[in-house]
Amino acid sequence: MSLELTVAAALFAGVVIYAIFGGADFGSGFFDATAGGSARGAETRTLIDHSIGPVWEANHVWLIYVLVTWWTAFPMTFAATMSTLAVPLLLALLGIVLRGASFAFRKYAATLARARFFGVVFAASSVITPFFLGAAAGAIVSGRVPAEGAGDLWGSWLTPTSILGGLIAVGTCAFLAGCFLTADAARGSHDSLTAGLRVRTLGVGIVTGLLVFETLVPLKADAPTFFDGLASRGLVLMIGSAIAGAATLVLLWRRRYAAARVGAVLAVGAVVLGWGVGQYPWLLVDEVTIVDAAGAPATLQALLIAVGIAAVLVVPALGYLYVLTQSERWTHD
Repeated sequence: MSLELTVAAALFAGVVIYAIFGGADFGSGFFDATAGGSARGAETRTLIDHSIGPVWEANHVWLIYVLVTWWTAFPMTFAATMSTLAVPLLLALLGIVLRGASFAFRKYAATLARARFFGVVFAASSVITPFFLGAAAGAIVSGRVPAEGAGDLWGSWLTPTSILGGLIAVGTCAFLAGCFLTADAARGSHDSLTAGLRVRTLGVGIVTGLLVFETLVPLKADAPTFFDGLASRGLVLMIGSAIAGAATLVLLWRRRYAAARVGAVLAVGAVVLGWGVGQYPWLLVDEVTIVDAAGAPATLQALLIAVGIAAVLVVPALGYLYVLTQSERWTHD
């Protein structure tokens, strides 16, 4: 594998990890929004606070990693994307900021009315952030980000591919979160809460799966290069994602919650990998390839060294954090 492709693989590994862990984090907002009123939804919201409280900031490490790596290794395409997709990316950033602030402020709200307000902001920003990130990805794969930048600020992402990409991002985040939250509720012996989350997660999974397949129809006309890549290089991964998603629904139906969580991770991970393989060899589809977009070899080599050091220092710590939050001690604290 060439130096440029190695760096691109390291970059996309961060995308996959953020899609899984950050996605499960964002998706919790959907269940917060649909939990019901203050009394009826209290148990669900308590579970959400307990489940994502230790990791909701840590998950953004992967987003920072992706942005810094992209900016350093492929600077021209980074600039082109930031200028063309300024609107959805700024809205996604606004969602991240509002979500973090409202999640923290809700816990210390002086009145119930203020807590409700911050809860609404938390839930809404948890939905709009993955939507606009998905919309930005849709603009890239449909070839609407010119290599020289300064593309259409609105027409680049107000398209069928981007809108459907945003909806799929919201659905997959909610599905991931539902599987994680249901498993957490079951491990904590919250039987009624587990049953309610199970039903809603099954519904979200079915709707999202149907949406993914429905998207293939407009995708062929709106993003033909990307569609051809999915139908050839990415086909095995897309089929694998469909099988893992169906298996996850069966496991949820049979109340195998721990296994369902693994299945959801595999399903989402496979579909995101399928996106990357389908887009290859383009960094900006129909505009510039990975090899042509890469920076100087010395920069790429130094970046890989930095990535290796970061992996040694950061990954074990994050891994321990995730393991700790799944322990029996944390569950019953």
